[in-house]
Amino acid sequence: MRVIRQPARTTWPELCKRATAPMKEMESLVQEVFDAVKHDGDKAILRYTSQFDGVELHDLRVSREEVEKAVQQVPEALKRAIIIAKNNIHAFHNAQKPKGIEVETMAGVRCWQTYQAIEKVGLYIPGGTAPLFSTLLMLAVPARIAGCKDIVICTPPREDGSVDPAVLYTASLCGVDTICKVGGIQAIGALTYGTESIPGVYKIFGPGNQYVTAAKNFATKLGLAIDMPAGPSELMVIADASANPEFIAADLLSQAEHGVDSQVILLTPSEELIEKVKEQLDMQLPQLPRAAIADEVLANSSAISFREREDIVDFMNAYAPEHLIINTSENVYYADNVRNAGSVFIGPLTPESAGDYASGTNHTLPTNGYAKQYSGLTLQAFMKSITFQEINATGLQSLGNTIETMAEAENLWGHKNAVSVRLQTLKNKDA
Repeated sequence: MRVIRQPARTTWPELCKRATAPMKEMESLVQEVFDAVKHDGDKAILRYTSQFDGVELHDLRVSREEVEKAVQQVPEALKRAIIIAKNNIHAFHNAQKPKGIEVETMAGVRCWQTYQAIEKVGLYIPGGTAPLFSTLLMLAVPARIAGCKDIVICTPPREDGSVDPAVLYTASLCGVDTICKVGGIQAIGALTYGTESIPGVYKIFGPGNQYVTAAKNFATKLGLAIDMPAGPSELMVIADASANPEFIAADLLSQAEHGVDSQVILLTPSEELIEKVKEQLDMQLPQLPRAAIADEVLANSSAISFREREDIVDFMNAYAPEHLIINTSENVYYADNVRNAGSVFIGPLTPESAGDYASGTNHTLPTNGYAKQYSGLTLQAFMKSITFQEINATGLQSLGNTIETMAEAENLWGHKNAVSVRLQTLKNKDA
């Protein structure tokens, strides 16, 4: 882990860069796969699954029998844990249900707003080095609360062509039965165009690697919506001399084990803490089964010291971390000054893992600095609002001249006339 001391502000943009390939470098491959999926459907999906994942499939849909078998394979302790997490996630997201509004903006002019679920949604559940059934909870629970009619899950198959039992159990628990064995670019292409086995959708949700992110961005050019540009995971920790270095090291490693393109950052005013954390990293890293991945991530990560807390805050907001842990003697100060972050974890007993799994907040979050523009996933992401208005005679007589004046000023006479003919009709009635 690199140690950087009091970096000049001119160097911050470089320090904020993530180890991700530019989207343009992947666009040609994404275009190729999308074109093949559009024209060849399932055949293209099967071909790319063999090419990219090394898995030979005959059926892209998970059968009811496979789900029933998987449910029996999941240990009871894990089932109980998933149920607790699901209940917490449901409680937090159910509380986000938007309430429609109705306003009489002036006498006789009534405006109101309602919310409707997005009818068809696709949930991308990463597999690869770790089957993220927790991501399925984070996506399927709010989709069900919102009332989405068609929910399609895409997740990469294992080497034997099966899907991880915990993923299938979670899907069953959430009441989603359209589960497809496909990952990567080809999964996003299938959700975009639809194939013989995989339904097309209106909006795609879920994190993934750089190729999945590039594919989701490409899908937006074809008229689909996506949740956010959610790519490789990242964590920033703000800690001072009051923090337990064992905790800090454990937090950094918890995200470093995600994948080789992840990144972790420590910000601190304490040089001593950096040395203690490095010692803890050396002790804890070898104990992890995914130590090789975490070690590669640490090589591309940094511990940065600042003298002033204002510099820590400014750098944090410039970096805009996906996950932010605040573990200091001044937690209120730092929390009050967060402007750009996906999700924040405050205090020594609040590990980022809590949000990843079971506290209730969503772990689908903006990465790569997108927390400056995007929020983490909420219930409203699965819904859209529709506005209505109704104007009676009193309202049109009060508002009509305003509309006519504005339309005339914009030289849109048809707009003006749509009001004028109505006003004239009302005058004739009153005559």
